[in-house]
Amino acid sequence: MTSVSTSPATDRTAPSPVLECARRARGAAEALAPLPRAAKDAALLAVADALESRAAEIVEANAGDVARARETGTSESVVDRLTLTPERVRAMASDVRDVVALPDPVGEVVRGSTLPNGIDLRQVRVPLGVVGIVYEARPNVTVDAAALCVKSGNAVLLRGSSSAYASNRALVAVVRDAVAGAGLPADAVQLVPGESRDSVRELMRARGLVDVLIPRGGASLIRTVVEESTVPVIETGTGNCHVYVDAGADLRMALDILLNSKAQRPSVCNAAETLLVHEDIAAEFLPPALAALAGAGVTVHGDERVVAAAEAAGTSARVVPATAEDWETEYLSYDIAAAVVPSLDAAVAHIREWSSGHTEAIVTSSQSSARRFTQLVDSTTVAVNASTRFTDGSEFGFGAEIGISTQKLHARGPMGLPEMTSTKYVVTGDGHVRGGVPGS
Repeated sequence: MTSVSTSPATDRTAPSPVLECARRARGAAEALAPLPRAAKDAALLAVADALESRAAEIVEANAGDVARARETGTSESVVDRLTLTPERVRAMASDVRDVVALPDPVGEVVRGSTLPNGIDLRQVRVPLGVVGIVYEARPNVTVDAAALCVKSGNAVLLRGSSSAYASNRALVAVVRDAVAGAGLPADAVQLVPGESRDSVRELMRARGLVDVLIPRGGASLIRTVVEESTVPVIETGTGNCHVYVDAGADLRMALDILLNSKAQRPSVCNAAETLLVHEDIAAEFLPPALAALAGAGVTVHGDERVVAAAEAAGTSARVVPATAEDWETEYLSYDIAAAVVPSLDAAVAHIREWSSGHTEAIVTSSQSSARRFTQLVDSTTVAVNASTRFTDGSEFGFGAEIGISTQKLHARGPMGLPEMTSTKYVVTGDGHVRGGVPGS
């Protein structure tokens, strides 16, 4: 018989704060799984109320994180994601109440039938169990993840970045107090102990205690979790999103969609990072587009034709020549790459080569162009005459989201409550045995 060595992460006797945290989560998950919707909703309403009543202490803790981030030269786009204000805390509470209003997926019958032999077969949704979330400087993820996991009957282990540690500690304390006060196990929501990478590695190797890991953040974080974890991973992706302006597009509409996609909030994954313009309308569209982008503070990294158009229109102050790296960059800042393409198929080819598979948009007045674009582009979301910024669980009506999955297994796109469940089959017979007939 082949012997299998046990790693420290799966050795149930190894003393470790991270593994003890995971073991407590396992017990909490077992208690959560059979709870009715009313019990979970009551706990989440208590969480929403607590976030509002304790907003001052949350914002105070966050202020320390923000100050340290600025002292260390953190970019303003990251500082923006890190920052909590009273308004943002209220928005988090509102998102929790939105989750309460959503149907409980646990117990939903995905499919069912009575087999020819009389057996009743049902496939039903069940919680995943213990969900680990590894994420960067986004304290709102702490509350979103907690709400979605509790509602779907899962325990959650939260491992945010050290840059948001004080914020996350304050938020988790509020959530745990509220959950426990409503009669649910406090260990349903836990902050993974430790600020070093060692605690992340332990979490990634806690197979048997943690059922699934979900990374949220930059490409480096996601790649590390996907490549080094022994726990199953639902891969979320970076957002190298494209806006393609087709020949014959409504140029006013195209300009509005471009500015919204890029400049409304450039630090998020559904912001546009590349503009592609059909050559038939480039001469008409680029001058006002470049001027509008410059007015919004956006620097354009353009190909030769974009740079030439900027020089001809006198809008070259915020236009720089693009390099090969620009086409694959998720800027998360007031920057965008731009190119002129000879056809829709050329735009699709560019997207296929450089996209991260998140969201692509086409602006067109042609139904056939829209149909071809949506058929050929293989990303989680394809928008027709709409901003890339709509790729969001809340905007899709899912409530808060756990992340946007760019993989193709189990979950793809914004991950709401149903994506936080697995399924099991319930087989009900009346003395059935295989190969026989009941009572024979």
